[in-house]
Amino acid sequence: MKNPSRPAVLVSEVGPRDGLQSIKSVMPTAAKLRWISALAAAGLKEIEVGSFVPARLLPQMADIEEVVAHALTIPGLHVAVLAPNLRGSQHAFEAGVHKLTLPVSVTNEHSMANIRKTTAQMVDEVRAIVALRDAQFPGVRIEAGVSVAFGCTIAGAVSDDQTMRMCLAMGECGVDEVGLSDTSGYANPAQVRRLFRRLQTELGSKAGGAHFHNTRGQGLANVVAALDAGVMTIDASQAGLGGCPYAPGATGNIVTEDLTFLLEAMGYDTGIDIDALVAARAILADALPGEALYGHVQDAGLPKGFRYADGREPSAPQPEGCLLGAAQ
Repeated sequence: MKNPSRPAVLVSEVGPRDGLQSIKSVMPTAAKLRWISALAAAGLKEIEVGSFVPARLLPQMADIEEVVAHALTIPGLHVAVLAPNLRGSQHAFEAGVHKLTLPVSVTNEHSMANIRKTTAQMVDEVRAIVALRDAQFPGVRIEAGVSVAFGCTIAGAVSDDQTMRMCLAMGECGVDEVGLSDTSGYANPAQVRRLFRRLQTELGSKAGGAHFHNTRGQGLANVVAALDAGVMTIDASQAGLGGCPYAPGATGNIVTEDLTFLLEAMGYDTGIDIDALVAARAILADALPGEALYGHVQDAGLPKGFRYADGREPSAPQPEGCLLGAAQ
């Protein structure tokens, strides 16, 4: 039984989608399936396993149906995907996914670059997708992932009011939740705290999670601000893979391993085994040779005396002393 004094935070792994779509290498399907299985075995409860987009546009996602079919066989795993339009959404529904994320940009400039639709056209598309879900696939949860919610490298500054107008439009379309994405790495903690509090005030139970990029080194600081605002779902990508290909300069997502350590060290229960999570990186290293992998926990290890929020001890031996040589 979970201790109510240890609040649970859902870490939603987006590496198999957001991470892999952003690199030129195509991860072999067999390795991808092993990776997803290893992530789930480490305790991740929700994984965004890919996106339903034409293979000619994103060959990294050409095996999405096989990947979804495999993920659905993993007990207890909440299988999420992304789709940018009605056609992709129908394929996702038919594949049996549990959750569908729709990328909806705050700015027209990013929307046209990312999905070739204006923001107004995308609102109509979301309305049609929700209608299809309601009529034929009522068990699937739909999230609107509001992109460039904190700023856009193409259009520039984005006001809180601009972002909230799109969030409210998504709520009116009938989506189940609305999350905020720092697609371009513009966000700062004060802005994150302010926008998520407003999102919760104006959308209530439909206020969703946070998706941060570490482009300017603010990723984990923004996570703490989101937690302060009551956000309990945080996206992350193993080894920091990721970055929107249509947002110039947007580097990787926050690192799942580092995020999990942060949460557990602060007393939030993730249910994830960090040692097993770090071990899963070996699959990435083997399948994507030469690809940059980021993060700190895998180098430093867990601190001596570390305990998980639920009282568990680490599964791997802890260091006896400083790993980096003489103390400074």
